[in-house]
Amino acid sequence: MSKKKKKRKSKGTGLTKILFEFLERNPDKAYNFKQIASALDLRDTYTRNELLKRVKKLVSEKRIKETVTGRYQLQKDPSEVYEGIIDLNSSGNGYIISNQFEDDLFVHYSNLKGAFHKDKVLFKENKRFKKGNKTEAVVTKIIERNQSTFVGVVEQNPKFLFVRPLSSKIHTDFFVKESLVKKVETNDKVIVEIINWGNTNKAPEVRIIKNIGKTGVHQTEIHAILAEYGLPLFFEPELQQYADGIDTSVKEEEIRKRRDFRDVLTFTIDPTDAKDFDDALSFKVLQNGNFEIGVHIADVSHYLKEGSILDDEAFDRATSVYLVDRVVPMLPEILSNKACSLRPNEEKYTFSAVFELTSKAKVVNEWFGRTVINSNERFAYHEAEYIITTGDLIIPEEISIRPSGSYSIDKEVVNAIQTLNELAIIFRSQRMNSGAISFDKEEVKFHLNENNEPVGVFFKQSKQANKLIEEFMLLANRSVAAFIGKQKKTFIYRIHDEPDFDKLQALNGVISKFGHQLNLKDRKSISSSINTLLSDVNGKVEQQLVDTLTIRSMSKAIYSTENIGHYGLAFDYYTHFTSPIRRYPDVMVHRLLQHYLNGGSSVTAEPYELKCKHSSEREVLAANAERDSIKYMQVKFMAQFMNQEFEGVISGVTDWGIYVELFENKCEGMIRIRDIAGDIYYFDQEQYALIGHKTGDTIQLGQTVKIKVKDADVLKRQIDFEYLEKV
Repeated sequence: MSKKKKKRKSKGTGLTKILFEFLERNPDKAYNFKQIASALDLRDTYTRNELLKRVKKLVSEKRIKETVTGRYQLQKDPSEVYEGIIDLNSSGNGYIISNQFEDDLFVHYSNLKGAFHKDKVLFKENKRFKKGNKTEAVVTKIIERNQSTFVGVVEQNPKFLFVRPLSSKIHTDFFVKESLVKKVETNDKVIVEIINWGNTNKAPEVRIIKNIGKTGVHQTEIHAILAEYGLPLFFEPELQQYADGIDTSVKEEEIRKRRDFRDVLTFTIDPTDAKDFDDALSFKVLQNGNFEIGVHIADVSHYLKEGSILDDEAFDRATSVYLVDRVVPMLPEILSNKACSLRPNEEKYTFSAVFELTSKAKVVNEWFGRTVINSNERFAYHEAEYIITTGDLIIPEEISIRPSGSYSIDKEVVNAIQTLNELAIIFRSQRMNSGAISFDKEEVKFHLNENNEPVGVFFKQSKQANKLIEEFMLLANRSVAAFIGKQKKTFIYRIHDEPDFDKLQALNGVISKFGHQLNLKDRKSISSSINTLLSDVNGKVEQQLVDTLTIRSMSKAIYSTENIGHYGLAFDYYTHFTSPIRRYPDVMVHRLLQHYLNGGSSVTAEPYELKCKHSSEREVLAANAERDSIKYMQVKFMAQFMNQEFEGVISGVTDWGIYVELFENKCEGMIRIRDIAGDIYYFDQEQYALIGHKTGDTIQLGQTVKIKVKDADVLKRQIDFEYLEKV
């Protein structure tokens, strides 16, 4: 990993909590680092180093003070006003995330001052909040609203019309003035904007700006999900007209400027239902016995001119959104599915990373630049998997995705795919030995009928063909990033910070009950022991608990111009180069790479850092929308199983109830604490469990339970289960 580390805010309470407790017990004394470490009984090197980083960070944040060189003391001014972001939960309470505090601060719903989820606010510290021992905050002012429009359901009472917001994190209805009511009916889903909220003790006044449609109608529900996150439904006519006017023909004068791969064996491997093919692989055996392998990526930047209205729209969207029944593309179809899609037997402009590899997967040469290709074949993943495992020259009818049924392929193609797979296995092994983390989780998909009704579920697993493509995309991404990064020029990286130390400690405490232990000695020991842990729990009763808590301990990958490496992949340099059809950061990477290949000087970092921040934020919105669309489809699917019994695993535990994921179909539902018979349960945050006051009965994350389907509410996108028993 790079030595230069980006500051991150830990949400943990372990080291920071005990450090503050120690300093608060001795507010008038200053201690050196050795005294603090000794008092906290921190003996291993890794933990002491982590403490030292925390101390230095807290000094920079003015949470503790360095009285003289190397001596530290508590320093807080309760009257000071700070800035932060509200993070609300469905209970109405929430937390404030602030760069000026190591830990998040609890905020009671009565102290929100009308703030909504993700609003930027000013706040003051209030007191110690005993439950969970969190510092409490009081909002003093809303600086900036996170969103200006909201989605809700129209409801009518005899005197007035109001809108109930869909978000479980908004705990007020919206009042619609009679003079502002458009043609809407009860149970219509609408988009509203607040026009007045002078008194936060009353409902905010809103105006309806769009009627999405009737609740329960499939199209309405999908459009409502997109509207909730401010995601677009379509391209405006002027954008569509601009896109349709782009000259997408392949010209000879442009080909002459590029490296020509049209005569080299080239193919794509994608999902069966893919419409845009943004990457292809070429394969050639060199005279010295090495392999020349090209990773060819659609040259979107050739058509997407910087500063155009279409470029502005692509930047604003930042990513394509993949819902259960559709894709909301970043680019219009003329580019995403046609000009930039690397369809077989068509000449296409590409941006390529070309490597000379030995049979041991050692890179001896690399080249980056603009190219032209003509793909020979298009394979689905399962077809490539068949080729890898059998070596057959005939793809049988039951495997083939072609309308004509079975078809034959050249021996050269079979050899290429099998050789690429052998190289990919070596690359993956090298990554794992370097400390990469491996999460191979099943992906749930729905079978939909012609009316977009879910009629079944199936699980997608990553097999050899998937991993083949993954490894060569990783090779291209890390090689491009290293090529520019080592020149110390401004670039866009995909970065991933180290795991949250406090959460790893908490994870160790939980898994120790099952006989597992993480080695927290150093970075490589942590990643190695995490992989060992994930392997050891595979198929065991505690697997769901361990997988969930391990994922929660990981940081989130983001885009940044400040490179700190990618912890999860164990790369010092990493970027996104391989999907410009669906990710705007990849478009920026292509433009910057070409700028530097042309001999350009390093660009100013600040504008690109802002673009990175925007892209990261839009990525989160898209992921949330995708998750909500899956939840909506789960609710529709489970509605047919009312009062039927299933077994599942407890996938979440909160102070209001437990969540259970069913083994049979991976659908998740909730059981409220108050509905669990036989005892009065309380939430134990340390054990991720509910514990009975009278019996001491423990209902814990990861346990297998039997449930009955109680309700499936499409409006709330919520499945309710009835708790029956532990299995």
